Amino acid sequence: MSEPLWRPSPETIANSNLTKFMQYLRREYGAYFRGTDDLHAFSVRAPAVFWPALWDFLGFIGDKGEPPYLVDGDKMPGAQFFPNGQMNFAENLLRRSDDQTAVIFRAEDKLERRMSWAELHGEVSRLQQVLRAHGVGPGDRVAAMMPNAPETLVALLAAASIGAVFSSCSPDFGVKGVMDRFGQIEPKVLIACDGYYYNGKRFEIGEKLAEIVPQLPGLETVLIADYLGQSGQTADALDKAQTLAAAMGAHVPGEVEFTRVPFNHPVYIMYSSGTTGVPKCIVHAAGGALLQQVKEHALHCDVKAGDRVFYFTTCGWMMWNWLVAALACEATIMLYDGSPFAPDGNVLFDYAQTEGMTFFGTSAKYIDALKKNEFRPRDTHDLSKLRTMASTGSPLVPESFDYVYDAIKSDFHLASISGGTDIVSCFVLGNPHKPVWRGEIQGPGLGMAVDVFDQDGNPVRGEKGELVCTRPFPSMPVGFWNDPSGEKYFNAYFARFPNIWHHGDFAMWTEHGGVVILGRSDATLNPGGVRIGTAEIYRQVEQLPEVRESIVIGQDWDNDVRVVLFVVLQEGLELDDALSDRIKRQIREGATPRHVPAKIVQVPDIPRTKSGKITEIAVRDIIHGREIKNKEALANPDVLDYYAQLELSR
Repeated sequence: MSEPLWRPSPETIANSNLTKFMQYLRREYGAYFRGTDDLHAFSVRAPAVFWPALWDFLGFIGDKGEPPYLVDGDKMPGAQFFPNGQMNFAENLLRRSDDQTAVIFRAEDKLERRMSWAELHGEVSRLQQVLRAHGVGPGDRVAAMMPNAPETLVALLAAASIGAVFSSCSPDFGVKGVMDRFGQIEPKVLIACDGYYYNGKRFEIGEKLAEIVPQLPGLETVLIADYLGQSGQTADALDKAQTLAAAMGAHVPGEVEFTRVPFNHPVYIMYSSGTTGVPKCIVHAAGGALLQQVKEHALHCDVKAGDRVFYFTTCGWMMWNWLVAALACEATIMLYDGSPFAPDGNVLFDYAQTEGMTFFGTSAKYIDALKKNEFRPRDTHDLSKLRTMASTGSPLVPESFDYVYDAIKSDFHLASISGGTDIVSCFVLGNPHKPVWRGEIQGPGLGMAVDVFDQDGNPVRGEKGELVCTRPFPSMPVGFWNDPSGEKYFNAYFARFPNIWHHGDFAMWTEHGGVVILGRSDATLNPGGVRIGTAEIYRQVEQLPEVRESIVIGQDWDNDVRVVLFVVLQEGLELDDALSDRIKRQIREGATPRHVPAKIVQVPDIPRTKSGKITEIAVRDIIHGREIKNKEALANPDVLDYYAQLELSR
């Protein structure tokens, strides 16, 4: 395209937090920047200046400690940011205590609540007292099997306030999925719900909890939050359990006491998807995770005090952890639990209109689903307060950029973002000073020395390659749980290229300095030795109205690899030769002949993780007769049985 889809106005740029930060650096450090590219270059060239300056500009609560602020800054792993610093994660999120709204919550059309900053403080104070009464202290684990509800936020803040480590999953996880995660970290307290709603239906989890609780070693107590109105019954059926309401009701709200901990003290344990084995337990530092996330909110998303920030997520996806950090910008966070299409596809835009949402975060798959179903929210909803829409989870294809600006809103910032649970933040994301180009992520995050390497570890431009980060950053994990030698941690990110973070995404720089993500490196196709990103094929296939969704793999075939495409068609349609030919023609004309699948197969569904990401590796393994090591990581594991019985021998 010769023209971008959107350009920020001079007023937007002038009033942005990013401009204020550049003015701050000029005033305090004498640093002058011609634009954000200059600022980014400075941020990766002088991290020992950039990150402390960011701390001060953001009003980060805590003590930076004595310099140096970066030790072993040339080592990955090994670099330490603010080694003498002290802070508390919850203290930074609870910086207000007035009667303004801090949290808004909806669960489909079933539940609705809101909390002021003062009420949030009071609830955190009471749960903090409960946790202390059960002996929870710094380093102890508090686990939550919870919906995206205010109680989960309160649990995180109460745990973090005393230096405990918080870990969560959504209540739709099966017993094995929960045990694969929480069984490794041995929580002292488990907070769970009595059930949840999804797509208008009630789901009780008491029977699952009855299996899980006896298997968790070191568990002191179980607290059952009321969601379906039967927390008492659920608690009565469990050992060591009581309702959350009863436990908190025994305490009077007071001032929240914040225990300052080292900058690199753990705050979160998060999990890899677990589709290739038992999930890795990724330990994140309180200071590193929060400083990185607040940087992204304030500077890349231009979140300001009083904004209303929403991300469609569950508590089993890192975007929940990312969302709640917006409280540190004194924004109101908007929580939603359940299906984004219940009772119908307008529900999230109803929410946006009613509550004056300013930031709408979601997944690329959700945007694609809106497009397929021909929703046009701009024609049905008042979205005048919406300034930014963010998308992640999978690459946002160019046609979805077109759809957003045509059908949702034409004059706002669309930011495709990409990072991961591994860093609980982003490598590449939006920039409120730059134009939005069709199909492109705008650029790297400040302080993130992002590059694209070829197979031999050389930087490349205009070519596909491996997404890497060449210098340390604060939100690198502290390590993996139960990995005392650090070997698993090293092998996960640093074994491929020495002293370089290798992220596992297949990517390419654009002529505008932006980035295109082409899929996961381990799912990359190699027909005839040519590397093809899966996203390149999805982009073409899913333009066809007959195709609802697709998944593509490389199948070992005749001493080479052939591309096999599986398609889910719109209801009532059958894959015939005519449609198959049309799919192949679309791919050939939109991409290249090498992208055209050797075989196209209609399937009823596509396997996906609990956070909604499709999993090519599981399909590839089952097609090759390999055992799927951890079906519990999938939201719909039974669908793999269909793939297992397919005859793909010709």
